[in-house]
Amino acid sequence: MKPISLFSLLIIILFFSCKKEQPKTLDKSQVVNEIETMFDEYHEAIKQNGLPAEFDYLDNSDDFFWVPPGYKSTIKYDSIKAILVQNNKSIQSISFEFERLEIFPLSSKIANYSGIVKGQMVDTANVQSNFKIIESGTLIKRTDGWKLLNGQSRNLD
Repeated sequence: MKPISLFSLLIIILFFSCKKEQPKTLDKSQVVNEIETMFDEYHEAIKQNGLPAEFDYLDNSDDFFWVPPGYKSTIKYDSIKAILVQNNKSIQSISFEFERLEIFPLSSKIANYSGIVKGQMVDTANVQSNFKIIESGTLIKRTDGWKLLNGQSRNLD
């Protein structure tokens, strides 16, 4: 039998003494709570400050895209921003709330969601309208909180 070299012995000791990292368990309820809070704050910000308040909740990265109601393809952040600024000019007040919301955590930093948003708007001519939007998308957690990364929305009858 050959003697084990000092180097081989050191490798064996290191191999058996190193603890393998256990994968962190995904706390889905924590992710869901964080996202529900973000959506509540998002809707309150819009109610208080109009559509431009959405900018704080959209992921301003090259990965962002959205398919708004009436569109047949994706548009990027700058186009969404321009649409929101333009539409805000004709709005006196607006509010949103989820009628139904399902959140599907994929990791501690990525989640999908689907829901129906109820909205109420008063335009600058004092005409009130109620509407519903079906929406789904992907959220990403950045250093400053959860952001809408991509998705699509459509007006419901």
